[in-house]
Amino acid sequence: MRTDDAPGQVAEVPAAMAPAAAPVPFGVDLDTIRAGTFDQGRMWTFDVPPAAYFQDTYGIEADSAWFARARLGALRIPSCSASFVSPHGLVLTNHHCARDFVSQVSGDDENLLDDGFLARSLDEERPVEDFEADQLVAIIDVTAEMDDAVGDRTGAERAERIEERSDEIEERLLEERGGEDSGYKVEIVSLYNGGLHSAYVFRTYTNVKLVMAPELQIGFFGGDPDNFTFPRYNLDFAFFRVYDDEDRPLRTDEHFPFAADGIDQGEPVFIVGNPGSTSRLQTVAELIFRRDVSDRAILDFLRDRAEVFADYIDAFPEEAEEYDLRNVLFGLLNSDKAYSGQLEGLADPVILARRGDTERSFRDAIAADPALSARYTGLIDEMADLQVSKRAAQDGFGAFLALTVGDYASPTLHRALLAFQIVNARQQGAPEEATADLMEQLMEVGNKPAVLDQMLVEARIRGFIEAYGDGERWILSLLGGRTPEGAAAVVVENSALADSAQAVEAVRTGTIDANDPALRFVGFYVPALVRFQGVVAQAADREAEIAALLGRARYEIYGTDVPPDATFSLRIADGVVTGYPYNGTEAPASTTFYGMYDRHYAFAPAYAEDPEESPWALPDRWQTPPEGLDLATPVNFVSTVDIIGGNSGSPVLDADLRVVGVVFDGNIESLPGDYIYLPELNRSVTVDARGILQALDHIYDMDRIVVELVDGALHEDEAAADAARR
Repeated sequence: MRTDDAPGQVAEVPAAMAPAAAPVPFGVDLDTIRAGTFDQGRMWTFDVPPAAYFQDTYGIEADSAWFARARLGALRIPSCSASFVSPHGLVLTNHHCARDFVSQVSGDDENLLDDGFLARSLDEERPVEDFEADQLVAIIDVTAEMDDAVGDRTGAERAERIEERSDEIEERLLEERGGEDSGYKVEIVSLYNGGLHSAYVFRTYTNVKLVMAPELQIGFFGGDPDNFTFPRYNLDFAFFRVYDDEDRPLRTDEHFPFAADGIDQGEPVFIVGNPGSTSRLQTVAELIFRRDVSDRAILDFLRDRAEVFADYIDAFPEEAEEYDLRNVLFGLLNSDKAYSGQLEGLADPVILARRGDTERSFRDAIAADPALSARYTGLIDEMADLQVSKRAAQDGFGAFLALTVGDYASPTLHRALLAFQIVNARQQGAPEEATADLMEQLMEVGNKPAVLDQMLVEARIRGFIEAYGDGERWILSLLGGRTPEGAAAVVVENSALADSAQAVEAVRTGTIDANDPALRFVGFYVPALVRFQGVVAQAADREAEIAALLGRARYEIYGTDVPPDATFSLRIADGVVTGYPYNGTEAPASTTFYGMYDRHYAFAPAYAEDPEESPWALPDRWQTPPEGLDLATPVNFVSTVDIIGGNSGSPVLDADLRVVGVVFDGNIESLPGDYIYLPELNRSVTVDARGILQALDHIYDMDRIVVELVDGALHEDEAAADAARR
């Protein structure tokens, strides 16, 4: 399971991950290491589709119509990808992309996340809120317009002009399509760190209903232990449906039909989706800073907060369910595993040597061209100097992460930081409108259970101490002679900011007490926060400029032969279905239902006292396979397609643009894919379309969805579909 929602900080990484503990592999001369052809990936844009490359590599006649179909069938949904898979607005994505919405539509006496949701008729499909499905309908190159607006500006002035011109272009293009109420939206997408700018025009659908989601134990079969691994036996899929303005299933002529016959080993496949972000254009110095400081801080934060949420869920399961905290914990554990794998890769001298070879080639290309040399020489060295400057503030990376990230922050401390800024602004004579945005943010901070709130305050204090030490003056003041537990209790039990309604009223009316313990808490740490932010911000402005210049240099040298970094914008990536060597043996290209049942029974003895605790426990309806279920059916398969977080839910297509699966994860070897793509071992993990059809047909008796996927026919309910199948 992939995610790009991780907060961003850390503590101590296991010694095996530390750079000093990663010696050069025996017999390897790092000076001979060379970059691979696709080290910077195969996430191709639709701005300049790789038609010739697909023809040369796979013999596919991918013309403009082929790429248009691939683009229009794909969707971007909250934090994930999806696709239209029928002429009637049916949408396929991952179960883990649908979890929040499954919880959202659960009634008072329902637990649909655990039990699954099956709409056996159109009338039973349940509306979801805050769901947007974006279909990319047009791409317009606006690079010249953006370059003209920016000119030679630098720093904050440059960033401000980019934002202004982006807003102007977006507003103009949206007005051409009917304005804000037209159902369209426009986004300026920056590629190659600003070397190329495109206006992406989306048709946005918001009338969406949940159709089907399997039980959590099937959609997340194997749980955290199996996450980022293969072989895998996970049916991580779900279906939604888009409706039109008259609440009828949307007519979707551009969609991907299901391939009931599936895909074979060695065949090419294509994933169309929205990879969230990669760092393949970062310099080696930036990667080393991540290895030593920032990513290490993130990992520690993730592990600490995961422990907090796990402890709370164990102690208060009913309250945890009410606040949907299992999904928060799943996200933390997923991100923990992802950052662990990234750090392992950054500690691998061979990987850094390959990145170093790419950087040397880039430097040589700049030096070989006098015009390029005049504009870009010295930038990579300057970027390295900036990484050194940030190390002066490295303690802050571990202390101030995710102060206002709603899922992970104490709501009391979140409100306190906003209230602190509002109160200070008023004391300095700022007009009411100057704090309106802060006030709006304050109103949006919801409550958490008091016990959890206190646990999160305590975790924040621990983070301060781990980063700066318990002898730091402001930390001693913050503690006031108490333990972290005691100091946290004082804040939550005595602050007017511990309750949302009370906090808003106190801040709005100006009656908030200056001695409020949460306000005082913030006042103690803010000077250190400001110093940290000052160092980082000073470096960040110049880092952004250099990254943009280096992106432009790469674009001038390599053009679109090298894909740009991922930006949660639509891409098409290619590869082949194939296994790989792992753990001293071979991973097969695909797994079957036989393996799923083997996992269930093989682990049963270890969980004999509490079978439901097993990550491999099958739900009741699965435990005795029905007679029609073909256990030899493929469930998951792997391919060499290049993916990253954000690709979750992307359709996996054959050369005829038929759905052969839905991608949901990568293997453990793919985790360094943030900064380098290694096709020798990097694998994307996909739910096989054949496994989906078997489950829908024989386990869930969802004939109307099977018929719709295979034949494109829409039926009102199961009875009508059953009659059609007979």
